[in-house]
Amino acid sequence: MNHTDPDRTERELTEALAALAGGVRAAPDAYRTARGEWLRRERRRRLVLAVLIAVVFALATLIGLWVLNEAPSHPGVIFSGPASPQAGTR
Repeated sequence: MNHTDPDRTERELTEALAALAGGVRAAPDAYRTARGEWLRRERRRRLVLAVLIAVVFALATLIGLWVLNEAPSHPGVIFSGPASPQAGTR
């Protein structure tokens, strides 16, 4: 069996990762660019949500007004005719 020292493996892995990470260079304005893009997306999401809420509210209002307009103008069966004698005894 091939046994390796765990400390040696950990040290070699640490050195390899450090060498790999050492070659990575971020752009000078990377944070500012990423933050600006995030803020633009957040503003757009909020705008879309506000427009969607306004559209749903307007549709609900229009549907409600249409339903009220479609209601019959004559009195219904429940409220027509003389009052029943039992209604007054209670």
